Amino acid sequence: MSLGDIVVILISAFIVGALGRLAVPGPDPMPIWLTTLLGLVGSIVGGSIAVALGWGGGGVFVVSVFIATLLVIAYRRIVQKRGISGPDARRMP
Repeated sequence: MSLGDIVVILISAFIVGALGRLAVPGPDPMPIWLTTLLGLVGSIVGGSIAVALGWGGGGVFVVSVFIATLLVIAYRRIVQKRGISGPDARRMP
């Protein structure tokens, strides 16, 4: 695995994590490394699920973003102790 491969993986993980954050309403003040980490975990888990179901190409991406969204929701509920909808979702942690 080359340095270029690692950079591409990190950029794609950041994109998946950012889309996961975008799917959840309200502010999410988390560092860029955490967004990338959630995207990386979402990509690994979501990609594994999509491949196991026989979905290729776009299916892997969609499931990866879905899993990253679930991770953002879990982060908000467990770490930030905020709701995911209503006025509680809009307040800053």
